[in-house]
Amino acid sequence: MSYIRRKEAVSVGEALVAFLRQARLNSGLNNQRIFTAWDQVSGAEKYTVRRFYRNGILYVTLASSAARVHLARQKEQLLERINDVLSQDPLFDSEDPSTGYVKEIRLK
Repeated sequence: MSYIRRKEAVSVGEALVAFLRQARLNSGLNNQRIFTAWDQVSGAEKYTVRRFYRNGILYVTLASSAARVHLARQKEQLLERINDVLSQDPLFDSEDPSTGYVKEIRLK
């Protein structure tokens, strides 16, 4: 029987993050976390038709032009709040080269 030495023990959260990186699942999970943060922060989930994230840019297609105009005025605040939500998420991997924090929001 082998025992885990105390210095080798890691928390469940750290083990989960290591597993996600090793299995290369963190990019997809990061995208989902970004989309969830958009829905939470913007309050426009019911108007959001499509979301796409690439190279630090979150592309959002909205069904309502009124919602688009309203959200366009708040882009900088939305960007800060989305990144704040992501920074507090323990499963969000900000060091992933293909997905990281949102740098820009483009509304269509």
